[in-house]
Amino acid sequence: MAHVKSTHLKLLGLLFALLFSGGALAEDCYRGTLDDQYCDRDRDLVADLPVDPKEWVNPDTIIFSYTPVEDPAIYAKVWDGFIEHISKVTGKKVVFFPVQSYAAQYEAMRSGRLHVAGVNTGGNPVAVSCAGFVPFAMMASKDGSYGYEMEIIVPAGSDMKSPADIKGRSLAFTSPTSNSGFKAPSALLKSEYGLIADADYKTAFSGKHDNSVLGVANKDYEAAAVANSVMNRMFDRNVVKREQIKTIYKSATFPTTGYGHAHNLHPEVAAKIKQAFFTFKWEGSDLQKEFKKEGRFVSIHHKSDWDVIRKIDAANDVSYDCK
Repeated sequence: MAHVKSTHLKLLGLLFALLFSGGALAEDCYRGTLDDQYCDRDRDLVADLPVDPKEWVNPDTIIFSYTPVEDPAIYAKVWDGFIEHISKVTGKKVVFFPVQSYAAQYEAMRSGRLHVAGVNTGGNPVAVSCAGFVPFAMMASKDGSYGYEMEIIVPAGSDMKSPADIKGRSLAFTSPTSNSGFKAPSALLKSEYGLIADADYKTAFSGKHDNSVLGVANKDYEAAAVANSVMNRMFDRNVVKREQIKTIYKSATFPTTGYGHAHNLHPEVAAKIKQAFFTFKWEGSDLQKEFKKEGRFVSIHHKSDWDVIRKIDAANDVSYDCK
């Protein structure tokens, strides 16, 4: 009897080891849209921390990046004070890493060269699925409200008055992963106006919202779809003038840039990173000067807060192909 009990306990121990080790049972490693190298055991749609502590990353220098913008040098200065705050909270050196494209940002995190990032709205599901990005925060106003709208803009003197007038014309998108710069306007024009890209209107990709706004202001583009949060900051900096641009469509409010960390960042470091975000003092900071409507970071949950973005992706038959 004792022998049977001992054997029984050994079997239970073996099962436990299989479940909670790097060799977890296949059915325990749910993935959903996640790439094969990630697991989502709690079904929150983001990659879990690896079970094996040997796979945790505890860098001497934390690399931080913000979503690609026209002039990364300007934003490096904007983030200086915040980066200094992260350094104080974590006790580590923190470096701002300017990225030139969305794809470069995702690849940097996927390959372990980027630890903390602000990822554009439409790119969040891609970064989550393909790069192990774990979003946890978003900028908000002091009262907790947040978000931005997608606007379709045209030069001030254009005869276009609604999205229907885009038929037979050209429209500039930003990049295929952008929500307001591609996904949302594509879905809108197709579902509400029956307009199909490259069939009913010509398309171009500017690369960034800043480029699209400048292109419309300078009459290089007949129309463009942009995030009005970026456009309004350009107005505030006098990069372009409001009177140069006319809006012919404004969407409902979307969540804005999501901030998060690499899935395999050491949990103690990840906790301090979150602490830094939620304890940052906005008053008088360069962040407040640049993001005038914002006054704090609020907690976000990818599964619920990005549900509308994933639905837009589904309407556009978007798949998060990580290859």
